[in-house]
Amino acid sequence: MSGALLKGAALQPGDTIGIVAPSSGFDEAALERGIARLESLGYKVKLGDAIHRRSPQYFAGTPEQRVADLHAMFCDSAVRLILCTRGGYGSQALLPQLDLELIQKNPKPILGCSDLTAMQCWMLDQIGLVSFHGPMAAGDFAREDGLELASLNDCFSGKSEWRVNESSGLQTLKNGAAQGRLYGGCLSLLVSSLATRYELKPQQDSVLFIEDIGEKPYQIERMLTQWRAAGKLDCVKGVIFGEMLNCEQPGGGYTLRDVLQRVLADFPGPVGYGLRSGHVSRANVTLPLGVQCELVCGASATLTIVEPATRS
Repeated sequence: MSGALLKGAALQPGDTIGIVAPSSGFDEAALERGIARLESLGYKVKLGDAIHRRSPQYFAGTPEQRVADLHAMFCDSAVRLILCTRGGYGSQALLPQLDLELIQKNPKPILGCSDLTAMQCWMLDQIGLVSFHGPMAAGDFAREDGLELASLNDCFSGKSEWRVNESSGLQTLKNGAAQGRLYGGCLSLLVSSLATRYELKPQQDSVLFIEDIGEKPYQIERMLTQWRAAGKLDCVKGVIFGEMLNCEQPGGGYTLRDVLQRVLADFPGPVGYGLRSGHVSRANVTLPLGVQCELVCGASATLTIVEPATRS
């Protein structure tokens, strides 16, 4: 991470949220439901100019169209937060075209997950931009039970200290306590950055959040082993795994938890499991990437955010 953290201004009902599609195409009906949910929470919505465009295959427009929408939202002083429609695949192709100087002059958080991990963590590494890992406009905002509102509001408002709700699913996998900057996202995107010019780099004293969907335990182990062999756990003080939806081997006689306990048996810090953020079954928890947090794993597990995610 280069220099101090960059934080967007705090949000409150009545503010404008800009919606863009940096990755794959999305379901139009789901987006309409997501917009209605945002408006029911009191927010105004502005759509990117190219949001309804499609390019061949699976992208939501060409890289040039998607980057132009992102830059326009950063430049628009009325927009307080940039919300992505969905993940899928495509944000990595935008990294060479992003104007980091423009973004530095107009900082605001990007809210998303999945494929957006590549862009969110790279911006954090390069310019210190705090982003939010969590629900998306045509995803969990469109689902009746898709949002965990307490964490969303705490991130938006810049609350100075707050604890992730006990109902988030977080459990202890390995005892201990750690403090550091929250970093991470979708494991497959973290690993796919290795040996590229956009390799993601957690800083010293990080608490690493990892989640994914539909990967078998051996695949999770393979990616985690590669991440560790690249030295990416050397600066990590604690690890939190997400819900890891559909990451089991039917009939295997073991669980992903069993595999992770073996793989991380010699990891010196605490390990949590089950925090419902990103690819989730319900109630998506919003996590502020880049800010200081404290992870405590014992008889129960707690994650406390100890730094505002936005500026007042």
